Amino acid sequence: MPPNPSASLFQREMLLQQLHTQPLWDVVVIGGGATGLGVALDAVSRGFKALLLEQADYAKGTSSRSTKLVHGGVRYLAQGDVALVREALYERGLLLQNAPHLVKNLDFVIPNYTWWGGPFYTIGLKLYDLLAGKLSLGASRLLSKAETQRRLPTIRPEGLRGGVLYHDGQFDDARLAVNLAQTVLEHGGTVLNYVQVHGLLKDDRGKITGVAATDLETGATYQVRARAVVNATGVFVDDILQLDEPGAPKLVQPSQGVHLVLEASFLPGPSALLIPNTEDGRVLFAVPWRGRVVVGTTDTPLLKASPEPQALDEEIDFILRTASRYLTRAPKRSDVLSIFAGLRPLAAPQRGSASTKEISRSHKMLVSRAGLVTITGGKWTTYRRMGQDAVDRIIALGRLPPAPSQTAHLPIHGATPTPECRGHLAVYGSDLPALQELIAQRPELGRPLDETLEFLRAEVVWAARYEMARTVEDVLARRVRVLFLDAAAAIRMAPQVATLLAQELSRTEQWQQQQVEAFTALARHYLPEQPTG
Repeated sequence: MPPNPSASLFQREMLLQQLHTQPLWDVVVIGGGATGLGVALDAVSRGFKALLLEQADYAKGTSSRSTKLVHGGVRYLAQGDVALVREALYERGLLLQNAPHLVKNLDFVIPNYTWWGGPFYTIGLKLYDLLAGKLSLGASRLLSKAETQRRLPTIRPEGLRGGVLYHDGQFDDARLAVNLAQTVLEHGGTVLNYVQVHGLLKDDRGKITGVAATDLETGATYQVRARAVVNATGVFVDDILQLDEPGAPKLVQPSQGVHLVLEASFLPGPSALLIPNTEDGRVLFAVPWRGRVVVGTTDTPLLKASPEPQALDEEIDFILRTASRYLTRAPKRSDVLSIFAGLRPLAAPQRGSASTKEISRSHKMLVSRAGLVTITGGKWTTYRRMGQDAVDRIIALGRLPPAPSQTAHLPIHGATPTPECRGHLAVYGSDLPALQELIAQRPELGRPLDETLEFLRAEVVWAARYEMARTVEDVLARRVRVLFLDAAAAIRMAPQVATLLAQELSRTEQWQQQQVEAFTALARHYLPEQPTG
């Protein structure tokens, strides 16, 4: 791919026009998270005409709120789900090959405070290595106490016997989502954010023939015809199912996972920390990411999904308490730079159980009587396989002619064969020369948005021109990730981002003010609240 992207591909007006000019789509995908993007990309890789509609921004929900890991799932191996782990490890290897600018090999260390811990975890992780096969990221091995401390300088030394090292993948989730959307466009598909599907079109036999949608920016409505419609809306799949069959049983049980972001000084070594046994029977990660440390996660069943889930006090306390048992410096609420919560779209239990731990993380598919294909569950690591399986199902239903998937070895937008470490701009991959050229043409864009952080004004302009960003939140949450790294800094940046966006999108001063107010209100929920009393 040439380093300078074609601006016309990403112009919203041209994309919207295709909703009028394309009489029949092969596939319409509802939902712009990991799953929906995977379906759309798989469809276009086979030569089908695909349209993806997202009511908010790409990866607005669960898909921007992960632990930033591309992994097989060590805890799923402990639960005996070997098939899921094998599939995820295979997909991890493919993703490292297809998006080397966003995915990297990261060392993980499990500290050992018992005599049996070292052999126990070594045996399990050797199986993990074996399941990865030729796509392994490196062999696991035992560590001495000294090497464990060298890799984790702030690990609690009292009682430490050593550790176990293993390898897994790390990535930037929201950046991958944006790059996948760009890849779909570059392969002839159409993707649109801020277009909401509010109805399903059906023929006189009650079979689905398309969707009714509204452009949330202008209010314009569209009737979109399609051979197949895929519901890939994550924790909101039941909302679309209700449009198809009012009163249909729930397919999803949402579960909340919370992460805290701390300064790098809490875990300054080169490795990530895995705490294998928490009080709730899960594992806890502390992962270096973009110059900070992400610590999480929790597993809290919820009755209802929301676009902006809020961390509960007990979840924050649990993460701080657990981390404090393993780190020499105990983190406090005042040390937290950002708190983000995401909802996992876990398949609803069949027998009335409310425990999400009983629900497999493997994905599931459902085809309704009207022909709506719904796919849910899964995780970021297996997004590609989910997309392939969904299109395979559509072909099996006779809606599309047979054609093989091409995504296993399809480079994702920005992919570079041998990415070099270039600080925070490395995530732009093959787009980096064009971004640097923009700065050379307008040197004022090379200045940082905030003197305390690395992000540049040029990144806002780039996000609007080539990454389909429409709001301040789109930029600060999912294009440059500041909201997830330092919520207070994101609030400081908002006015400047609004000004730059308004220039690019031809917006008014009133729009700028509304954007700053809306983003500030949202970002306050990412700040740590100090306990009272």
